[in-house]
Amino acid sequence: MIVNVLRFSFKDGTSEERKAAVLARMRRTASVESVLFGTVGRDIGDPADGYTHAYVAGVADLVALERYLHDPVHIEGDFEILPYLAKLSPVRFTDDADPGLGEKVVALHLAKVAQYPEWGKLVESLSGGQIPADA
Repeated sequence: MIVNVLRFSFKDGTSEERKAAVLARMRRTASVESVLFGTVGRDIGDPADGYTHAYVAGVADLVALERYLHDPVHIEGDFEILPYLAKLSPVRFTDDADPGLGEKVVALHLAKVAQYPEWGKLVESLSGGQIPADA
């Protein structure tokens, strides 16, 4: 299993209505067929970290991850989500013993960036110039 956690905060000035719409869109993404479980909610970690919310999605394996990354709901949703985020930080983990899994995940992500360069630019703008592999 591959689990992706995205901690994030909204840009200043984002209305409560827009925040609710973004969170709803994230919930829709977390429920696509390739996702085993997903949720979106408030981040209750250290407020000094600057994150207000978190997104979690778990997929079974690399095949499911590739479907998830290229699902139209995910791709289209990100264009409605990412412009409203001020900060984004990924945390990924797995129970898969393959020592090369991290590199394989990055390769899938880079293939997505190559196919959807505008999407890649959006993600990169939120991550300090680094593209998180499972966004």
